[in-house]
Amino acid sequence: MASKAEIRKQELRDKLIVAAEVRIRRDGAGALRARDLAADAGCAVGAIYNAFDDMNAIVMAVNGRTFQALGQAVHQSLDGAEAAAPTRRLILMSNAYLAFAAENTRLWRALFDVQAEEAEVPDWYRAALDDLFSNIAAPVAEIYPDKAPEDLVLMVRALFSAVHGIVLLGLENRISGVPVDQIERMISEVLSRLT
Repeated sequence: MASKAEIRKQELRDKLIVAAEVRIRRDGAGALRARDLAADAGCAVGAIYNAFDDMNAIVMAVNGRTFQALGQAVHQSLDGAEAAAPTRRLILMSNAYLAFAAENTRLWRALFDVQAEEAEVPDWYRAALDDLFSNIAAPVAEIYPDKAPEDLVLMVRALFSAVHGIVLLGLENRISGVPVDQIERMISEVLSRLT
């Protein structure tokens, strides 16, 4: 059973994560400041560092929640489409990814703006990313049944990178992107060429 001190620490962690999520959603991860977060959570600045090692750890905790929500959105995009052609399922998942990114742009961006050395990335974070990739892996394996496992992993990452790049450039309204209302069409054009 957890001690009172452990319970209070977890409660503070939860408050800080929720407060940080609100701030990141509104202002982006780069604007997250300890003083503002402490005020939002109703604690002293020093208390933050009793609950988390640093501000990056708080962003990682928020990202964990974001990964769960993104994974749920991608997974739900397949409801009723489990028997659809693999390319169709990839397009549905990509459209869900786009919709999530468009509705939660700053939280979504924080997933990929993590400032951590490879060795510092927690196992749960890698598992969340692997879970996202596993959604892509099943239809890719159906499209390319003769590919070696290591080639499938590379293909999954390549397709994710392609879709992510289209979404990123489109949502940031970069000159090399396409208008937001055409992003779904562009993704569909790319993915429909797989078979």
